[in-house]
Amino acid sequence: MANYQSMRGTATGAISAQIDAGLRAHMNKVYGTMSVGMLITALAAWAIAGLAVTGDLSSAATNADGQAMMIRQGEYLSGLGSLIYTTPLRYVVMFAPLAFILFGWGSLMRRGTAATVQIGFFVFAAAIGVSMSSIFLIYTDYSIVQTFLVTAIAFAGLSLYGYTTKRSLSGMGTFLTMGVIGLIVAMVINIFLQSPAMMFAISAIGILVFAGLTAWHTQEIKNTYVAHAEHGDQEWLEKAAIDGALSLYISFLNMFQFLLMFMGNQE
Repeated sequence: MANYQSMRGTATGAISAQIDAGLRAHMNKVYGTMSVGMLITALAAWAIAGLAVTGDLSSAATNADGQAMMIRQGEYLSGLGSLIYTTPLRYVVMFAPLAFILFGWGSLMRRGTAATVQIGFFVFAAAIGVSMSSIFLIYTDYSIVQTFLVTAIAFAGLSLYGYTTKRSLSGMGTFLTMGVIGLIVAMVINIFLQSPAMMFAISAIGILVFAGLTAWHTQEIKNTYVAHAEHGDQEWLEKAAIDGALSLYISFLNMFQFLLMFMGNQE
């Protein structure tokens, strides 16, 4: 795809100004939608984690030996927590969002209205929150907040670079996408191997891959808008903004999770 500078350079002054104003509004839509998605994810994770834990021994879930499933001193898994984290349902919770992205999102983008696509994104964000809720049982609240802030600062810098650089990042796309596929395969394998060394390598590579994807996606969102803005298809542009928000949301969350493995202090 041609880059922003070459496409904008062919426009007249008035049209260029119109494109710039529209691009700012488009990027605000992207970041705003992403932020709402992040908030939904955080609230869903926090709420499920709260419901998954009980301090009442009489209402705690028990294991096969009839013993309460203790998380830490004075805190136990509730029935809901046991269902989500210790039964085969945990694999559904873990892989359902991935299945939606791989098999459902493209169809929703093609056939759904902008409003439907936005609802789909928010439902996905809630599902991710459920799948991530266990971090509140593993890591301290302080380390989660600290890692989130570090991720936010890194994300802002990388996205700003992707937006402002005149260098084309298009060549990175295929390489980084292959990196994501490799990470997914390695993570699935490590579910069974449970190798700390392999998990360390996955985390380090994951941070680099999704850092690159943050910059690349930002530039792609910008170039895609400019390439299609003159056609005036507002419905398509609204869906494109949500699709862009999803791409950046996924990059942010993956950077956060991989950084948490390095920076997080466990309870």
